[in-house]
Amino acid sequence: MSRHAVRIAAAVAGLALAATAASATSATAAPAAGSVVIHESNSFFQQAARAGIVAVPLPTATAGYDAASGLSASFPVTDGSGTLNNFFGGVSLGGGLLFVDARTGSAVSFHQLAFAFDTWAVTAVPDGSTTPVALFDPAGNNSITSSGGTQSLTADALVLDAEGARYLDSELHTTFFTAGQDVGSFALSYTPAS
Repeated sequence: MSRHAVRIAAAVAGLALAATAASATSATAAPAAGSVVIHESNSFFQQAARAGIVAVPLPTATAGYDAASGLSASFPVTDGSGTLNNFFGGVSLGGGLLFVDARTGSAVSFHQLAFAFDTWAVTAVPDGSTTPVALFDPAGNNSITSSGGTQSLTADALVLDAEGARYLDSELHTTFFTAGQDVGSFALSYTPAS
């Protein structure tokens, strides 16, 4: 084999080895993990119920209830990058949300939930659409902490985004939703992919 052919064979073998190492590294990398928990306060739940409005988490989100804090929906983090402290990046969430207006017989469901660190908004894509809608904004007292690679955010208020209020009123044929309406509270615990 000529010296030139040996160099080409060595280069090809080196590229193959690098590709194998890269795929092995990505295959063993830990994905992003964590959860977002939205607490619907008893006050908001009662107002919504009186108006005939019910919001239900859809799989793979899970529902919970606590007499003191009200209803909750927990959404698993399925992907994410960036840092809360720098207001850069965001997380993608599993599950969905269903809003039903029993009085008008209307319903709208959302999937592809996400929380963006730069816009500080929870967005979701209505089923049958490709355009995200800003639904909620963490508000009130916000606390950001970091420990052992896990980043956390707690907000003692969660308000309805103006875009979300308009969208829900339009789709559910109601006038119940208003911009800045206090829904409850918000908590995120997130470990970036490694």
